[in-house]
Amino acid sequence: MSGPTGTQAVDRAGTLLARVLAAPEPVPFGDLIIATELPKSTLSRLLSSLERNGLVQRTTTGAVQPGPRITDYALSVRPEDDLIRIAQPYLNELGSLTGETINLAVAVGSEVRQIAQVDSTYLLGAVNWMDRPVPFHCSALGRALIAFGSTLPRGRLKSFTDTTITSRAHLEKELERVRRNGVSVVDGELEPGLVAIAAPVLNGDELAIAAVSVSGPSVRMTPELLASATDAVKLTALGISNEVRHITRPSSPLPRKAGAA
Repeated sequence: MSGPTGTQAVDRAGTLLARVLAAPEPVPFGDLIIATELPKSTLSRLLSSLERNGLVQRTTTGAVQPGPRITDYALSVRPEDDLIRIAQPYLNELGSLTGETINLAVAVGSEVRQIAQVDSTYLLGAVNWMDRPVPFHCSALGRALIAFGSTLPRGRLKSFTDTTITSRAHLEKELERVRRNGVSVVDGELEPGLVAIAAPVLNGDELAIAAVSVSGPSVRMTPELLASATDAVKLTALGISNEVRHITRPSSPLPRKAGAA
């Protein structure tokens, strides 16, 4: 057989695509000939095939760059996707254990935002927090995040209820308790009657990259349930943390890629 086999063609196309993806800017055709050591005709056929499938495209000067299929995929993948994938089984188990709303959140600018939720099995207190960013200072998730490395935004601490902590000195005492206990508990500070418990998801540097919470109405979040839920939340966060550490290095964020109380 004079031509390359199917496997050889795939290998060559894969190698060619990898070179284009690794380049910081569009690669001139001549540079690809030198880098791949392929005949000009073979390189042209491979590029044409990749181009037809949207994997590469030519610039006005004829240089080769990633195609729309590649860029569309890159834009569709959120930085949090790996974290959600790792955490979801733990969140589901926590939801089954407590029956309450479970949230996974990250710090985004001056707010806490959910990136995953397991809904409560009850009608009372069943809220979709995914589109409701909340402040750090009066949410359990927020306190778990800022107690372990996230930055509390400057400015006045807004009061949401009669019990919201608005003193930074008072808040710092609460954060010290969170660091000591490894869990934050907020009762009625974000919304009257809403109780939440949260624990940080820590990387190898013991800094929070996320936080996980259980939240529900005070009529169900009794002292007995709070005690058991606190232990469960801490174990859940620890399990996620241990898995995250396996795919990250110290001082590195999670490699890949809305706020409850």
